[in-house]
Amino acid sequence: MTTTTALRDFLRSRRARLLPRDVGLPDFGGRRRVAGLRREELAQLAGVSVDYYTRLEQGRVGNASPAVLDALARALRLDADETRHLHRIARPAAARGPAGRRAARPQRVRPMLRVLLESLDGLPALVMGRRMEVLAWNRAASALLGDFDTAEPAARNIARITFLAPGSRTLYADWDACARENVAYLSMEAGRHPDDPELTALIGELAVKSPEFRTWWAEHPVQDKASGTKGFRHPVVGDLELFYETLRAVDDPTQALITYAPEPGSPSEDALRLLLAWTAQESTPDARAAAAATRPQGR
Repeated sequence: MTTTTALRDFLRSRRARLLPRDVGLPDFGGRRRVAGLRREELAQLAGVSVDYYTRLEQGRVGNASPAVLDALARALRLDADETRHLHRIARPAAARGPAGRRAARPQRVRPMLRVLLESLDGLPALVMGRRMEVLAWNRAASALLGDFDTAEPAARNIARITFLAPGSRTLYADWDACARENVAYLSMEAGRHPDDPELTALIGELAVKSPEFRTWWAEHPVQDKASGTKGFRHPVVGDLELFYETLRAVDDPTQALITYAPEPGSPSEDALRLLLAWTAQESTPDARAAAAATRPQGR
């Protein structure tokens, strides 16, 4: 997807989700040819001419000012992630910088992130790269999410696991919510790195292989990974509810340390402790069969 197409589709999708009454404009009734706000209405709200907004939406304005984009974001009721995304896709040259078109080098885990990861042996933790690939992990993460040690490198990817691994739909208590979060994160990254061929290939692969991914991608969601809770239905220890936190270095936000932790004294803490004790032992044939259900699969 080109940045011009991305900008057009994003703006149209955000216009479609608003009605005149949502933004304080009169609705004179009658059949509307388009869902949501018309271009004229959005231009009025943002304080720009209809011609200017039309050219912007069509990708024919190469130097939209940050002030105009902020005005559009306010008019469209965009949240912080969506506003940053709008700036990136409307000003791709500024987002990329002078080195934006260089081929991305393979990522290596930052030394300090590896130190932190190894110190969290009692909690599931992993380092995620710019395309949601799993760059490093600890034993607890493999026990919870699947056997990263034996998986092929291409299969060590959170998005591929979520949409393509056989056991992911039963592992996540709310698979739809987890999957939608992944789509929104990849959409945000596509706006941040429009010239990344490997990211484009990943998105194309998921669109071909997953009808859910195709449907949700067409909605143009945008959301960064931050923190929250996530439920699991693990095949060995049953239900767990874990808090997750995403930590990034200020000077290299392309790598993230993601940690999972249970509430102290909760049944989830007991279940996680049991899971770690189980993985510390030599796996029986039955245990290996259970773990295979959530193991990341190749392409």
